[in-house]
Amino acid sequence: MRLLRTSLAILAVLALLAGCALGPDYQRPAVDTPVGYRFDTSQATNSFGDLPWWEVFRDPALQDLIRTALTNNYDIKRAVARVEQARQQVTVARAPLFPQVGYGGDVGRGRNAMVNSMTPTGGATESSAQVNLNAVWEIDFWGRIRRLTEAARAQYLSTDEARRGVTITLVSDVATAYFNLLDLDQELAIQRAATNAYAGSYRIFDDRRSKGVASKLETDRAAAAYANAAAEIPQLELQIATTENQINLLLGRNPGPVPRGSLTNLPSFPAEVPAGLPSSLLQRRPDILEAEQSLIAANANIGASFANFFPQIGLTTFLGRISPELSAFSAGSANAWNVGATLAGPLFQGGQLRAQYRNAKAAFDEAKAAYEQTVLTAFQEVSDALIMRQKYAEAALFNGQAVAALTSAVELATERYLNGKSSYYEVLQAQQELYPTQRSQVQTQVSELLSIVTLYRALGGGWEAPVQE
Repeated sequence: MRLLRTSLAILAVLALLAGCALGPDYQRPAVDTPVGYRFDTSQATNSFGDLPWWEVFRDPALQDLIRTALTNNYDIKRAVARVEQARQQVTVARAPLFPQVGYGGDVGRGRNAMVNSMTPTGGATESSAQVNLNAVWEIDFWGRIRRLTEAARAQYLSTDEARRGVTITLVSDVATAYFNLLDLDQELAIQRAATNAYAGSYRIFDDRRSKGVASKLETDRAAAAYANAAAEIPQLELQIATTENQINLLLGRNPGPVPRGSLTNLPSFPAEVPAGLPSSLLQRRPDILEAEQSLIAANANIGASFANFFPQIGLTTFLGRISPELSAFSAGSANAWNVGATLAGPLFQGGQLRAQYRNAKAAFDEAKAAYEQTVLTAFQEVSDALIMRQKYAEAALFNGQAVAALTSAVELATERYLNGKSSYYEVLQAQQELYPTQRSQVQTQVSELLSIVTLYRALGGGWEAPVQE
């Protein structure tokens, strides 16, 4: 018993001394953070990315689609499963901090054998039995287990940030596909109107040709314009169908029609879309936070690999009963117990431990470079989205002016032709400029909407409940 008390006292002292873990403690790398974003004219401290998605996308039909996607999307389900796997790995890594308790037992009968092992018994044939509880406990003196636990926890948080990134990407993908669908709807309406206009012109010219007023050349040109316009309709209908299928895939359901509004009654985005401070982006964008957690894990692995150079200190013990005769198994003389301390360390490993340590340091350097590149890419994406929004807004203004002018030109050209003051080519030229410009106006309008979606995603926008550790 004195040996037992002495061993426990020594191990208690070692456990108290094991307060520090080997290896470097994590410090966030310094990054070159700009004071403000390029092309950001608001210079506000609040960020558009702080708004939840339902306050950004106000179209009720789009909100229903996003809610369905967040519930049924298979990428989300896979990401959630990966988070659960990583969360359980934290428990796996942390488990060696506690005593590992097990049990065992043997029953046997043999000659020169006891409890199923060769043991000289003078040639006698006897029965034997044993049952025991055993415990093994590694004292984490050098912090190896704590560093591995730290790495596993960081990987768990990294995986959760990846899941949040999948969520934000899904919201933006559904919104992007939805706005593209509204764009195609509007372009199809314009193309059908153009086809009807060309068909009306053809009927007028064909009627005038039958009366000898118009030439066959004018009529053929009108027929060709009508056919070319009609040929665009099936292509647009094809794009609409494939976009609907794309949305349904994001929603985790079979192909089918998608309920939607229209560009003409689309709720506007918030009046102000400030980018905020670049420093806040480091705490909001999930890919940056994911990269940082991977960096934390790599840093912890350095400490874990460094601790492998030092001996592992532990406690082993068992308590049980053993007897060479089943009849004496319940007797007091069958009691057995043992308490021991273990010490095991490397002497020569052929350079394995040194290579593992250098490998961990190289992995940290890689993770650090990835983190810094992710931050730099985030700043670029925000700046790109800001300039996209500005330039598409400018282009939309000029598109509107061009559509208004060409609409007036078509009316005047048609009136002049009917009054015999100009040829059909003047009407055809005005029409051929108007309808593509109308479609270009719609495309620019939608591109401006998509630039806001891109900006929201680049700012790490969305809404998530805080991670429960």
